[in-house]
Amino acid sequence: MKILLKNATILNSQSPHHSTNQDILISAGIITKIAENIQADKETEVHAFENLHVSCGWFDSGVSFGEPGYEERETLSNGLEVAARSGFTKILLNSNTHPIPDSKSIIGHLIKMSKGLTTTLYPIGALTVESKGDQMASLYDMFSGGSIAFGDHKFSVKRANLLKIALQYCQSFEGMVISHPIDNELAGKGVMHEGITSTRIGLKGIPSMAESVQIARDLEILKYSGGKLHIPNISTEAGLDLIRKAKKQGLNVSCSVGLPHLIFDDNELEGFDPNFKVFPPIRSKADQQALRAGLLEGSIDMISSMHEPMNIEYKKLEFENAAAGSLGLESCFGVLNKVFPLDKVLSFLTRGVKCFNIPTPTIAVGATADLTLFNPEISYRYSEDDLKSTSKNSPYLGSELQGKVLGSFNNGLLTLND
Repeated sequence: MKILLKNATILNSQSPHHSTNQDILISAGIITKIAENIQADKETEVHAFENLHVSCGWFDSGVSFGEPGYEERETLSNGLEVAARSGFTKILLNSNTHPIPDSKSIIGHLIKMSKGLTTTLYPIGALTVESKGDQMASLYDMFSGGSIAFGDHKFSVKRANLLKIALQYCQSFEGMVISHPIDNELAGKGVMHEGITSTRIGLKGIPSMAESVQIARDLEILKYSGGKLHIPNISTEAGLDLIRKAKKQGLNVSCSVGLPHLIFDDNELEGFDPNFKVFPPIRSKADQQALRAGLLEGSIDMISSMHEPMNIEYKKLEFENAAAGSLGLESCFGVLNKVFPLDKVLSFLTRGVKCFNIPTPTIAVGATADLTLFNPEISYRYSEDDLKSTSKNSPYLGSELQGKVLGSFNNGLLTLND
């Protein structure tokens, strides 16, 4: 089947057609022609949208769904449909399913379940057996089975020597280790950022030091062992400063920032809305501004929507007892486009693939079609009707967003929003 996208503004700095209005013809998943006015034959499916913009497909470095084990939160098929409708053609799946993906067979099962859909799933394998932090999992077996990286979701690597060995071992096959930036002993039973707001509203806080101490240790180990380290969802200015210095020293470290940490600060928690409870916690205004600056300058490599559906019985509780997690895929573009220039938003949503050795797409004749379709000018109030996820735990409900995703094309498949 052939697909023709009419009058699309192409936004891809690597493309010879960047910032021009063109028709794009796709045949069998390959871009076969780009020109100002392409005539369609009877075998061509034509799509025309008002103010259509097209970029390379977007990437999210850390998504949670539920299946297997927590299907009531989200199934893989519906979660990947949500991702495609949100413009994301590639996602990394966090290692928090049940069973924990700590073997080649489970990794293979996840990949098999995700086949035949627009969005490509790259599973993160558990770093340790059952993510218990004691014994290193069979990393090479999982890598050969399709695992993109190794980490225990929301758990830092407690045992320093285990992290050292994992970083050294992964160098033999260019594997990447993920270490979450939290010292659990320092975090204690905190449920939000430790600061003036936590003191005022009487909630136990997690100090910024709980992040920076862990990052400092992990970077020191990386300096000794070599290897590739990814630090997801940094939330503090102090943590960012450590990573920035490590990069200048030539260490092979990458990092991401979560969407909530760019948009909110801890004052939002004064209403005790459990949808604002995420992990790591939303930090201070100063941290938020530092993270935005770090993203713009490139010290932060990528954004994660931190998409984590959570069933209602775990969310509609007192703030202290509610589970951490928020939806992010559906609102990600509209939220970012309200804060940052469009060209920067597209960079944030596409450049992270390089860190994980995922092929970088381009919009050119002969290239595999990996595209996101959107209108950057539409403004609207985000409501529950915009949520395609099974769960509804979004902190962005009621927000004014700018820019709407029209659909995405990848794996020879086109997914469009209604």
